[in-house]
Amino acid sequence: MSIHTSDSKHPTYYVPAQSSWPIVGAIALFLIAVGAGLTVQGTASDGATGIVGKWILTIGFFVLLYMFAGWFRSVIAESLSGLYSRQINRSFKQGMSWFIFSEVMFFGAFFGALFYARIFAVPWLGGADNNAMTHEVLWPAFEAIWPLTLTPSGITTEAMPWQGLPLMNTIILLTSSVTLHFAHVSLEKDRRTALVFWLEITIVLAGLFLFYQAEEYIHAYQEMNLTLQSGIYGNTFFMLTGFHGMHVLLGTIILTVLLGRIAYDHFTSTNHFAFQAGSWYWHFVDVVWLCLFVFVYVL
Repeated sequence: MSIHTSDSKHPTYYVPAQSSWPIVGAIALFLIAVGAGLTVQGTASDGATGIVGKWILTIGFFVLLYMFAGWFRSVIAESLSGLYSRQINRSFKQGMSWFIFSEVMFFGAFFGALFYARIFAVPWLGGADNNAMTHEVLWPAFEAIWPLTLTPSGITTEAMPWQGLPLMNTIILLTSSVTLHFAHVSLEKDRRTALVFWLEITIVLAGLFLFYQAEEYIHAYQEMNLTLQSGIYGNTFFMLTGFHGMHVLLGTIILTVLLGRIAYDHFTSTNHFAFQAGSWYWHFVDVVWLCLFVFVYVL
């Protein structure tokens, strides 16, 4: 249903019909939570629990993707039908802004864990601030340096240098932000050929970033002995870079969908919030990587 003004073609607000997509999304998140829990439990106990957990986790992700595809298809159809007003557009912008804010808090928690380990936990364990007894009792031979390349169990690892693949990926991701900006400007000026060109370049750069990050992980596991079991350094390294990689993958999917929608002329120079929202998300991912590169690799 919709509430109309005197001009029935421009509703002041559109209220969609009842939808099954929220419950589908809830089921997907439930499966992901249960699958993740069983997978983690399986790594610490029997392998059968972990296998079942991985299957449930995979099914949950596919159900979530199905929900996203179906729900977004409905929103796109409503938008193209002219059911949305300026108030709806403001609601979308506010919703995307709050989503990005929640992502800032998400990564803020992980960076907070990194800073706490480096600034407080490691010095305390090394005997700082009159914690000599804690140092002697828990780990007498501990050296308060970062990154920690020696775990309590005696596993030795290497620190990932910022040169090489990390620096290359930083250049790639920052360049992709520039090319996406050029694509956005081209859309605003209704230059379709330039829009497609710059967006395709952005997607290629995103794919290169993911490829080189996979290469970095293989190098870390096979040659540096840097794994998730490598103490607090390995945990924070893979937690931050891994979750960021997932966001890059999601952003790449978003950009690819936008390219497909451009092929069907879904956007105009004045009405293209979906493209703008995808651009906001991608620039946010780039800023997070820049902070990650400085605090995880360089410092």
